[in-house]
Amino acid sequence: MTKQERVSSLIKYLKKENDGYASIMEPVNYHEKRNLLRSLMNVRWPGEASSEYYELQDALLKEELKKKGIVRLREIPVVVDEYPCSGIKNAERISIWQGDITRLAVDAIVNAANSQMLGCFVPCHGCIDNAIHSAAGIQLRNECAKLMEEQGHEEPAGKAKITQGYNLPAKHVIHTVGPVVGVDVTEQQKEQLRSCYLSSMILAERERLRSVAFCCISTGEFHFPNKLAAQIAVGTVDRYLSTSRLERVVFNVFKDEDLYLYRKLMQ
Repeated sequence: MTKQERVSSLIKYLKKENDGYASIMEPVNYHEKRNLLRSLMNVRWPGEASSEYYELQDALLKEELKKKGIVRLREIPVVVDEYPCSGIKNAERISIWQGDITRLAVDAIVNAANSQMLGCFVPCHGCIDNAIHSAAGIQLRNECAKLMEEQGHEEPAGKAKITQGYNLPAKHVIHTVGPVVGVDVTEQQKEQLRSCYLSSMILAERERLRSVAFCCISTGEFHFPNKLAAQIAVGTVDRYLSTSRLERVVFNVFKDEDLYLYRKLMQ
């Protein structure tokens, strides 16, 4: 089966799940066709699919991952190699890496989730929550839904939960809800952001993981100031590693602005 045929089959399956999608026309262009599939996955409510769907979806996502390229820890330098005179105490266990977090082969990547903890439902949205769920497959939302059903209430800011990584190169995804900032950052919001990093690392250690990659929690849709967020992230992680068994923490940045901020903090 070709990639085009695989995508078409997945679109047909998801359209059949909802009568309201009957009028949606499948595009001819592959890029538009693939965006439609992602959109249908994004808006799909939690629920099991057929074994045929999973087989087709997983094959497609693994093929796309292979094309993007998997990035392994050994390919990412640690801070002490880039900045030998760094003031960071645990510079030999911390890295900065710019790129797509869904390419990282670590024990866990950290997802900046919302309080529903079900992933982003906005079709093809640019947030990291959407990117991670789209690359992992619908199984990730299904597992998140089970966790939230067991919990019985929305996830508070600063806590963390762990799931499998499914079609990601990361073995697990740690989901944490960062604070949403209005006009000014409050002391409570600063503490909540610190708690996001601490809760994620504590959970990783409890699960006997050795490597964790953090995104820039709360700096996107939640409007936490980038510079202050980076300062909190680096300070919290460096202090925690002084008494931790974690072997590597990667600060994953996407924007040039964040890369500059993290590099300045490491010097």
